[in-house]
Amino acid sequence: MPRVLIADDDGDIRDLVAFKLTQSGHEVIAVEDGMAALKAARSQPVDVALLDIRMPGMSGLDVCRELRAAPETASLPVILITARSQEGDIETGFAAGADDYIVKPFSPRELSSRVQAVLTRASR
Repeated sequence: MPRVLIADDDGDIRDLVAFKLTQSGHEVIAVEDGMAALKAARSQPVDVALLDIRMPGMSGLDVCRELRAAPETASLPVILITARSQEGDIETGFAAGADDYIVKPFSPRELSSRVQAVLTRASR
């Protein structure tokens, strides 16, 4: 069962994402900020991380950069989730090391499909 780390400071979105991914057969670890996400990714094995870009304290971009910088998490697939859809924002996300970028609002089905696609690519 793939383990997914979700970090979003919006409890409603975090719960929606966790519910949909649990329904799709994933084990979910949900946290509410970037520091907690970094701690969770370092302390327990996860197969993919979904990070909201805008969180208080440490942003999803910062978490992504930290994960990429550490050898033990450098290859962890990361999907950034954000309401920011400008081309420059997307470029910044990929430059930070993201594997995918989902713009809010998103459909739960699209989210599930993208998580599965990233997991499939990572397992090759």
